[in-house]
Amino acid sequence: VGTSLSICANVCPRWRWRLVCGDVGFGKTEVAVRAAFKAVVDNKQVAVLVPTTILAEQHYNTFKDRLSSWATEVDHLSRFKTKKEQKEILQKLEDGKINIIIGTHRLLSKDVHFKDLGLLIIDEEQRFGVKAKEKLKFLRENVDVLTLTATPIPRTLNFSLLGARDLSIINTAPKNRQPIHTEIINFDKKVLGNAISRELQRGGQVYFVNDKIAKLEELAEIIEEIVPYAKVAVAHGQMSPAQLENVMMRFLEKKSNVLLCTKIIESGLDIPSVNTIIINRADNFGLAELYQLRGRVGRSNIKSYAYLVTPPQSSLTKQAIRRLHALEEFSELGSGMNLALKDLEIRGAGNLLGKEQSGFIGEIGFDMYMQLLDEAVTELKETISAESLPAETLQQLTQKSSKPVFKEVLVESDISMLLPESYIDDENTRLEIYQRLSKITSYSGLEDIKHELIDRFGKLPGEVISLIDHIEIKIILSKAGFEKITINGNTIELFFDMNNEEIFSSGYFEKVLAYINENYKNTSRVKQGKNTLSVLFRIPLFENSEEKMKEIRTFIANLANL
Repeated sequence: VGTSLSICANVCPRWRWRLVCGDVGFGKTEVAVRAAFKAVVDNKQVAVLVPTTILAEQHYNTFKDRLSSWATEVDHLSRFKTKKEQKEILQKLEDGKINIIIGTHRLLSKDVHFKDLGLLIIDEEQRFGVKAKEKLKFLRENVDVLTLTATPIPRTLNFSLLGARDLSIINTAPKNRQPIHTEIINFDKKVLGNAISRELQRGGQVYFVNDKIAKLEELAEIIEEIVPYAKVAVAHGQMSPAQLENVMMRFLEKKSNVLLCTKIIESGLDIPSVNTIIINRADNFGLAELYQLRGRVGRSNIKSYAYLVTPPQSSLTKQAIRRLHALEEFSELGSGMNLALKDLEIRGAGNLLGKEQSGFIGEIGFDMYMQLLDEAVTELKETISAESLPAETLQQLTQKSSKPVFKEVLVESDISMLLPESYIDDENTRLEIYQRLSKITSYSGLEDIKHELIDRFGKLPGEVISLIDHIEIKIILSKAGFEKITINGNTIELFFDMNNEEIFSSGYFEKVLAYINENYKNTSRVKQGKNTLSVLFRIPLFENSEEKMKEIRTFIANLANL
């Protein structure tokens, strides 16, 4: 509750889109209730978008119970409502008589109109496509969005990590909650029979999930064969509402003890007596789906089990194996965020400006893409901040920052520079250090990470020394006002920043030419294109790349001191 309160304190008109990431049962719904109540107090309507009718019913009961004493009108839209009931609800919603409306994709229909929508809450965010999530947001210009999920899709997570959306993480587990034992197994009747029998003998119930409806009846016969005293109930999305409700009520009343179903139980169900789940053909499910399904068990203080049933791993794709092993590895409480990061690593960040929710950047390269995106986000944040400043303060800041700021220099080189596996064997550690190196803008920062590498991993190999020299060259050149350097063999081409008039008006350009002419008189020439100005020259040949980089670094340092 303390965590929920602290997050709710941040739910205010200053944020536009916030992602709340927390494991199943960690209190995301509590955050949603409090955020919705704050919006209603401010005379705004709230829309709660959920993926399933079962979850819509559950949220409706929760919101109504919690807010009934505060004269708050709560209603819900789903396929369980008749056409007449839906028409009445939509009219009340348009008239402003309903404060909080909860619904599935029905809320995205064209006939849904709000009097004054102020907050959109998206539960189980990973279950919706980009179009669905954006549609409600653009119904009104000033709609704040709160998304709740245990495992955000790569696109949404990347938005938050970049700072384009705010991120809050709930790490505190409920009292006495135990981690779920997760195991990958092949389809073996004896193993499955033991797993089901153990749960039933301790008075519990079992979920048995299969990806295809057509196989449910066949599996029901197998379960009854291996565990004769099991009372199997079958549930899937093609059943009528009355049939589905009857099956679920019988399971809730423990008249059946094994629920054989599709992934319709992925969201919303909270039955503490179910503490074993078996997911057949787990390789056909996504990482977020598997995590949500596993979260249906272990919702009490009793030890729970999750079995991922797959064909022999030799027949699975590499991505499927990585997903399964990631789920098996991250079985501790609060591991949803780690799984989401793993999913981001496996599937890629997707298209931030399009509908693809995962995928890799293959056109301009990850480094350039992240640099451009980071610049855009920073510029946007600075613009928003500037708009809120008084005119006098803004004028003072503008005057103080009149000194030109040089942009980052692009260094193209044929010299081998990297963090080799033989030096840092852990892939994630290498990635983390690469990211830190890419953000360094000062000599002190570069020296700090250099000493850290020596302290953690030992003497720097040649490739790492070249990498550090490469970053130092970028720092020097950016301070000197250049925009690009290319190194190919013993040939170097140095490009001037044509947009930086200070390079030419201060006489610095002439000093550079004079220095190069003095030291590389017979091997240098100036090249001028339509939009480029560069000087090309040759340095002496060196036996190894370390000596070559040392010569180039010395040369660049001399240029910066002119």
